[in-house]
Amino acid sequence: MAKQTIAKVDDYRTLENDALNDKISEEEMRLKKTKFSHAVNPIENPLSIKTLRREIARLKTEKRKRELGL
Repeated sequence: MAKQTIAKVDDYRTLENDALNDKISEEEMRLKKTKFSHAVNPIENPLSIKTLRREIARLKTEKRKRELGL
């Protein structure tokens, strides 16, 4: 599983700033929709919410690294 995470981080590093911001907003919208769907009718895989939250955190971490110039 660690190799998959590393691949995602490398993919995020190649995105431009605008594409990164678009991806963050897209994933946040997807998370909101998933949470709403889960509240109305339990979804099949509730761990997908956890996965989405972690992916958003990875994206925001990359964005913050760029802001700090690291």
